[in-house]
Amino acid sequence: MNPHLYFTDQHEWILIEGDVGTVGISDYAQEQLGDVVYVELPEVGKTADKGDEIATVESVKAASEIYAPVSGEVIEVNDTLSDDPATVNRSAMEDGWFFKIRLSDPKELEDLMNEKRYQDYIETL
Repeated sequence: MNPHLYFTDQHEWILIEGDVGTVGISDYAQEQLGDVVYVELPEVGKTADKGDEIATVESVKAASEIYAPVSGEVIEVNDTLSDDPATVNRSAMEDGWFFKIRLSDPKELEDLMNEKRYQDYIETL
């Protein structure tokens, strides 16, 4: 288990490196969505508060909002997803990341679940 990996109850994950978090959706989320056909990414430079809608993912089944797991500024987006949104299905926890955010308040991580708690959580769904 990675001690720098956190999850939200909305199935976003964030991997922390220093003061930057890489954000995506969990394997569980992409399985529930089915084949991802479109991803709308935030603009670089956009600031968000924890819980704000920040991106959208669309599949053959549904469209879902992606929420910022922490507050901060978007510093990079995964442009690969514009050309190949199915990357989310193939590699949700690695190559299918959505954006990187510079944390404005690292204490917000305390409200998120670690990998073990998240696994326990999805088993109740």
